[in-house]
Amino acid sequence: MGKQMTEMLKGTLEGIVLALLAEQPAYGYEITARLRDHGFTDIAEGTIYALLVRIEQKKLVDVEKVPSEKGPPRKVYSLNPAGTHELDEFWSTWTFLAQRIDQLNSTTAHSTNTTNTTNSTTDKEN
Repeated sequence: MGKQMTEMLKGTLEGIVLALLAEQPAYGYEITARLRDHGFTDIAEGTIYALLVRIEQKKLVDVEKVPSEKGPPRKVYSLNPAGTHELDEFWSTWTFLAQRIDQLNSTTAHSTNTTNTTNSTTDKEN
C-alpha cells in the first residue's frame, strides 16, 4: 500500500470500522476479516486492535465479553448511540469532502485534457 493510501486511511479507518459495526457486532479478528473482504487487504490486525481501544475509550461502542472455544473470552464490539452519532457525522463529512474532491477532479481532468489536446494540436502544426 502506498504512503498516500496509508495516510488517507488513517483519517477514515475509524469511520470504516464504525460502519462495519453498524452492520453487526464483531470481535477484533472478525473486523479485520470483514475489512479484507471489503478490499482493505493491507491493514494489519494491530492497527485494528489499537483503533478498537480508542473507540472503546471514546465510548463509541459497547463491549461484551463472550466465551471463546479456544483461549480467553473475546471482546465483541457493538455500536452504541454515541457511535451511531459519530458514524452519522463521518458519513456527512465524507459526503461533503467526496463531492468537493469529485468537483475538483472533474475540473482538473477537463483542464488537463484541454491542455493536452491543445498541446497535441500545436505539436502537429509545428
